[in-house]
Amino acid sequence: MEQAVTKKKESFFDGSRLEYIGISILGLLLTVFTVGLLYPYSIVMKMRWDVRHTVIDGKRLYFTGSAAGLFGTWIKIWLLGVITFTIYFWFASSRIKKWKVSHMHFE
Repeated sequence: MEQAVTKKKESFFDGSRLEYIGISILGLLLTVFTVGLLYPYSIVMKMRWDVRHTVIDGKRLYFTGSAAGLFGTWIKIWLLGVITFTIYFWFASSRIKKWKVSHMHFE
């Protein structure tokens, strides 16, 4: 019996270090100068860049999230973080990660 040989599709990342550094610095500046208010915009900006340059099994990813969509979650995280004296911030990263993944798709 012959097994069907499937051609392995390529997975890769085609973003440059210089672009990544620029996006990271811009996101940091936006977050610092707005005292965290534009952090959701910074997250979305970095995610769009990351996802735009990612190919998995020959399929490019795209990101559908928006800063406005993340803003409500971010406000809840901040309020619960203040109320719990920053304890909630430890749990917030998983909520943001779930939001990110729910907005990533294959083309």
